[in-house]
Amino acid sequence: MTTPRITLIGKPGCHLCDDAREVIRRVADDTGAGWQERNILDEPDLMARYAEQIPVTLVDGKQHDYWRVDEARLRRALR
Repeated sequence: MTTPRITLIGKPGCHLCDDAREVIRRVADDTGAGWQERNILDEPDLMARYAEQIPVTLVDGKQHDYWRVDEARLRRALR
């Protein structure tokens, strides 16, 4: 199994996370890129680092966006 290229860091009940998830799902489906979601409530290190920025999107392990996901920019990053 390959490592997902996109990671969404968020938490339950976050409306911006819901919006980001939809964009990421659409882009991943179109491009074939794998993705995963991580919950800051389950991971204290993520909470300490990203609590004020969620949702945070990582591409290939590097921070790409926070608060909102720009679909066109995400597509470019995956090329």
